[in-house]
Amino acid sequence: MNDDKWGEILDKVEAKFEVSEEGREELTDPKGLREFVIFDSPMGRIQLERTTKPRVIDKKTFGGSKYGAAGGVENIYSDTEVVKIFRAYKEENGQWEPFEAEGLV
Repeated sequence: MNDDKWGEILDKVEAKFEVSEEGREELTDPKGLREFVIFDSPMGRIQLERTTKPRVIDKKTFGGSKYGAAGGVENIYSDTEVVKIFRAYKEENGQWEPFEAEGLV
């Protein structure tokens, strides 16, 4: 989701609903940014978030053997390309549950 579309969504949310919380959070692994807004709607309490982080360009596997040694995967990130991911959550029983946000705002 591009910056303009995210800005439009935030403007619509602020115009239609009462925002209870919004913010930005720096991510460390990988370095990135999480932006979010929480508001009350007729559907209940909603959280919209957009995460911006580097694109994974390769995965490197290591370790492991037939004797149960631990193995793993290391992600290789792009220095120039980023991915912007939009997610919507609805609060149910004190937990944030993901849902499709088509037509919400």
